[in-house]
Amino acid sequence: MRDVFLFIAGFLACSVEMVEALTIVLAVGVTRGWRSTVIGVGVATVALAAVIAALGPALTAIPIDALRAVVGGLLLIFGLQWLRKAILRAGGAKAMHDEDAIYNEEVLAARAARSEVHAGLDWYSFTVAFKGVFLEGLEVAFIVVTFGSNQHNVALAALSAVAALVVVLAVGLLVHAPLSRVPENTMKFAVGAMLTTFGIFWGGEGAGVAWPGNDAAIPAVLVFVIGLSVALVAVVRRRHAATSQVSGGMAVR
Repeated sequence: MRDVFLFIAGFLACSVEMVEALTIVLAVGVTRGWRSTVIGVGVATVALAAVIAALGPALTAIPIDALRAVVGGLLLIFGLQWLRKAILRAGGAKAMHDEDAIYNEEVLAARAARSEVHAGLDWYSFTVAFKGVFLEGLEVAFIVVTFGSNQHNVALAALSAVAALVVVLAVGLLVHAPLSRVPENTMKFAVGAMLTTFGIFWGGEGAGVAWPGNDAAIPAVLVFVIGLSVALVAVVRRRHAATSQVSGGMAVR
């Protein structure tokens, strides 16, 4: 049961980050050329591999209860941030995430940037591709290392990331455009709920909580988190509607 949730959560979380990275890479590559862009992606990938190689052994050396408490706390921070944004977007209080708009912004920025060549590379293309892949990849690395180390199953966490990479890359190459049709906000809501669930569960284990049914408690915690989140969406939607009506009334006056 825990392995199934681990794979699904890892796959969805990694997919979201990879969609964002792919949008940046496609915009720069199409606008400025692919050579420097691909090299930037390659260098970022090597740097990420070095980070993962350094983080993995360090985490496995931490006692399991302490590791679960630390990882649970970190997952709660990440999960609640994602969940908060998803709730605000679903409630209408925050603009929906738009990959088309992000892609167009990146294209305009790439066209406006001046040409600066160093070591035979278009420095803008290299830097933007490197930054996009490395920063988004760091979150993927965090998910893989923390999930895998905590469950002593780095291979499964890595497999979820590889599966996400294959799917996102295949779709990206097929459509050669931002993956705007991917329900990313729904995915972020699901990922936020899952990360929060794992954060509560693992943090509780690290603090000495004996969950009823052990791993069987995970779905129950997930249902609680989703139910509370849906209720908060309704609250935000009502407050946003009330605020809009008041603003509209003042504008008419």
